[in-house]
Amino acid sequence: MKHNLFSTEPLRQKARRTLAFLCLCLLWQVANAQEIKSPNNQLALQFALQNGGVPTYQLTYKGRPVLKPSKLGLELKNAPALLRGFTVADTQQRSFDETWQPVWGEVKSIRNHYNELAVTLTQAETQRTIRVRFRLYDDGLGFRYEFPRQPKLDYFTIKEERTEFALTGDHKAFWLPGDYDTQEYSTVTSNLSQVRGLMKAATTPNASQTPFSPTGVQTPLMLKSKDGLYINLHEAALIDYSAMHLELDDKNFVLTSHLTPDAVGDKGLIQTPANSPWRTLIVSDRAGAILESKLVLNLNEPTKYQDVSWIKPVKYVGVWWEMITGKSTWSYTNLENIKLDSVDYAKVKPNGTHGATTAHVKEYIDFAAKHGFDAVLVEGWNTGWEDWFGKHKDYVFDFVTPYPDFDVAELNRYAASKNVKLIMHHETSGSVRNYERHLEDAFQFMNKYGYNAVKTGYVGDIVPLGHHHYDQWVNNHYQYVLEKAAEHKIMVNGHEAVRPTGLARTYPNLIGNEAARGTEYEAFGGNNADHTTILPFTRLIGGPMDYTPGIFQTKVSAYNPQNTSFVHSTLARQLALYVTMYSPLQMAADLPETYNQHLDAFQFIKDVAVDWDDTKVLEAEPGDYITYARKAKGKSSWFVGSTCDEQGRTSKIDLGFLDPGKKYVATIYADAKNAHYEKNPQAYQIRKANVTNKTKLSQYCAPGGGYAISLMEAGK
Repeated sequence: MKHNLFSTEPLRQKARRTLAFLCLCLLWQVANAQEIKSPNNQLALQFALQNGGVPTYQLTYKGRPVLKPSKLGLELKNAPALLRGFTVADTQQRSFDETWQPVWGEVKSIRNHYNELAVTLTQAETQRTIRVRFRLYDDGLGFRYEFPRQPKLDYFTIKEERTEFALTGDHKAFWLPGDYDTQEYSTVTSNLSQVRGLMKAATTPNASQTPFSPTGVQTPLMLKSKDGLYINLHEAALIDYSAMHLELDDKNFVLTSHLTPDAVGDKGLIQTPANSPWRTLIVSDRAGAILESKLVLNLNEPTKYQDVSWIKPVKYVGVWWEMITGKSTWSYTNLENIKLDSVDYAKVKPNGTHGATTAHVKEYIDFAAKHGFDAVLVEGWNTGWEDWFGKHKDYVFDFVTPYPDFDVAELNRYAASKNVKLIMHHETSGSVRNYERHLEDAFQFMNKYGYNAVKTGYVGDIVPLGHHHYDQWVNNHYQYVLEKAAEHKIMVNGHEAVRPTGLARTYPNLIGNEAARGTEYEAFGGNNADHTTILPFTRLIGGPMDYTPGIFQTKVSAYNPQNTSFVHSTLARQLALYVTMYSPLQMAADLPETYNQHLDAFQFIKDVAVDWDDTKVLEAEPGDYITYARKAKGKSSWFVGSTCDEQGRTSKIDLGFLDPGKKYVATIYADAKNAHYEKNPQAYQIRKANVTNKTKLSQYCAPGGGYAISLMEAGK
């Protein structure tokens, strides 16, 4: 059930808050105050040292307060804190403006335009120096800590980062429980003051989880103030550092950074020179501007690769959903409590439900080739699946040994003959040391047999035990895998890994991540109907998600009578997700036999692009609805997708984004009048219309529904 408990603040109380804030600003004129404004002058950042040499910053938007004075600094282990006693040694300002082209993305080019303030601070008592670098864009703020090489600060251990985000009130929040090991929770919508009371119910079971506080929440965190400001908090360029969560002071509405600890409780081992990730804040009075922001990408470095020709967006099918639903299995046998070196798979009896057989995978290859898909994902192809889950084994998979019924060489030959690629699957069982032990051999194996993309998985607790999915050491592992994959020209789709922070700009072979509740949870009890109206405002801020949409058979029992779950979506909304849930890696996740029963609707999945020249947010409100329009890369065709919550609505959009003077044929895939995500999810209708850029459309969205539109230039 969606908790939507946002209440309207009385006008008098609002006035008192504003007056109090203005008074606070007057009192804040303290030592060494510095100010910069965004290029369009709508955002203003002020930095100052409060009494005692405490560094602080505050932010306004169009003259309205976004953040009250908020403290900066870090607490160190076995060393004086970097929190106070500072003087300003130097300040530098500059402006920067460039336009760059992503290897793949939502738009053809991205403008990186900001004004920068770099403040160098010296702590006289310890003779240590740090720098805080602020970059103010038209759509928000990024800032980070920089630690120059210096005799008094060469190696140090972070006990905690103490960055504050002092909010102006009890904002509406779209939040996940703070956790060191998973983001796979349902988003809760509530006021910040209600987080504590809702936390226990929100922290649902997971294969690996470590919640840390009754008021701790994760980033990206989406907020809406009572006076209509949309605010998003996250981080960018997470490299060699622990992932950041936020600890909420629910009396004063101050959020403070909370880093993920390692196995001994340390939050970061730093050798100078070094930088923290960027702390990011996107702000606007228009919800769609949050979705359109490229601030997180812009705060990452340009690509490290000279040759990117091998990195290509992918539309794929796979032997996966049938396993998730329980129709088939990953494992070849039903053996338990085994050791790999003690099992001769050629001599044991197969269970008869193994999904990754040579014959079955060929069926998927045939389907992919017939309908123009790029690739086929196959899970459960390699030995070890019988006895791994929750066992904390260091050695489970070797990533190169197939089961007897999976002929790697033959499938490589067969797929190549059909112009289809196979996508490798590496489930690590959380044993990062074991994966690194086998990584070079595994990637050479992929090169030998024609695999150019891998889906990695980290289900369960991290081994060695004590480490967490988002601590510095494990984040460095993910980075190592990504860079090692690039050496072999392999693209990576990471599941159960840390949530993305825009690193795909620097390392564009990171073509997908999970890092949230995806479609698989529809077979585990279901996602809320508003789930996909929130994720673009939260999880997708840092990068694309391998959400695996396209489920047409919404009753899971149709595949596995023992599973009574259902997909919380209409069929038409499943089509819309290919537009609203951006990814250069898109799966048609359902079974071929189901698509064969709905080839008219399946046509949209075949047509829709996975790489784009332009993107427009036509309408949006987090938790309620989102409508996108996107133009296919190098083509004149556009695609529109709209998704709404359990209330349903009528969407009204303007096709003014189409090229003037051109005529288009719109194919509209919509909910039928009697469609409903629970009661009648497969009720859809398809119609065609001739349209131009002057056309305005009104389209019904059923509860838990949506619509998808392909717009093809007439005569092409």
